[in-house]
Amino acid sequence: MIICNARIFTASDDNDIIECGYIETNGGVITAVGSMEEFSGSLDSGDVIDASGLTVYPAFVDAHCHIGICENGLGFEGDDVNEDTDPCTPHLRAIDSVNAADLCFSEAARAGIGTVVTGVGSANAIGGNFIALKTYGSCRVDKLVIKDPVSIKFALGENPKSTYKDRDESPVTRMATAAIIREQLCKARRYMEDSENYERTKGTDDETTRPDPDMKCEALIPLLKRQIKAHFHCHRQDDMFTAIRIAKEFSLDYVLIHATDGWLIADELRDERTQCVIGPLFADRCKPELINQNIENAAKLHKKGIEFAICTDHPETPIQYLPVTAGIAVRGGLPKADAIRAITINPARICGIDDRVGRIESGKDADLTAFRGEVFDITEKPEFVVINGKFVD
Repeated sequence: MIICNARIFTASDDNDIIECGYIETNGGVITAVGSMEEFSGSLDSGDVIDASGLTVYPAFVDAHCHIGICENGLGFEGDDVNEDTDPCTPHLRAIDSVNAADLCFSEAARAGIGTVVTGVGSANAIGGNFIALKTYGSCRVDKLVIKDPVSIKFALGENPKSTYKDRDESPVTRMATAAIIREQLCKARRYMEDSENYERTKGTDDETTRPDPDMKCEALIPLLKRQIKAHFHCHRQDDMFTAIRIAKEFSLDYVLIHATDGWLIADELRDERTQCVIGPLFADRCKPELINQNIENAAKLHKKGIEFAICTDHPETPIQYLPVTAGIAVRGGLPKADAIRAITINPARICGIDDRVGRIESGKDADLTAFRGEVFDITEKPEFVVINGKFVD
């Protein structure tokens, strides 16, 4: 397939926009991108799309949501976001909870969102993992996976406190939430060391005892090895500092999710080289820790050079409105090009899937969306969406 005569927002580091260009795809992968002046192929085949008057973007990426886990239009029956019977559940896998036939996947795809990072909620101090999925192509979740796992979800602040406060069960304070996280990470580190020691000494006179299987500890080994990231749910600035503190103690690669107070501590976040996923921006201040929610958050983080993505936290904001929420950040002072990057290459890079999605360049998945008008305008919708080289119907 060849898309020609398009204005192309590539999201590349050196040149975001090609004013009149082409995109060539084959087998679900982008094979060539460039200006029409450089194009040397043929436009006589039937598989050519004239995109004159359109701007083509990388299909959007939502870095944090609960699509398919908190299902559309259902109550308890379709709500599998939190196993809130135990505050420490790192061994829970999102893939076992996602319903890929949920209507919201098709709504996301038709809105130009090609990739979602979805997983467990924030009721538990340690909730489980997040995975990256395509939004189109199959009702079988296994066939949509880009990366599993992307991260382990931790939660600080009011959510764990609110979940367990009436149960006479820990945690009911921020101290206990942090203590539960530390305790489990310590156990996992010791389990990892004992397992490695056993493998190193196996079959020798110094053979040690293999530790008993522990699925909670097993799930945290990739995190401790920095193969995946810790995603810390945190809104208030003290909770954000606790996340940074714990990450440093255990040498974790981490991301602050929501980071509502980020604009208040932007200098500190810059100095720590902290990555953030902010949002939802289209929401009310539904709990005390959101008191400083501000649509200028993105702009102020950007001004300090902090890498961030914008998310919907679906279903908090319905996922199809991801570009609209980026527009809210523009209203708060974020430059338009950086708002597009906050829902394309930035989330892809933060979530470790930028080898596949987030940019329009040769070798990346053929995930594209085209708009005639302003992408942030709530009255606009894509002229077409392509995911894995196939047009979304």
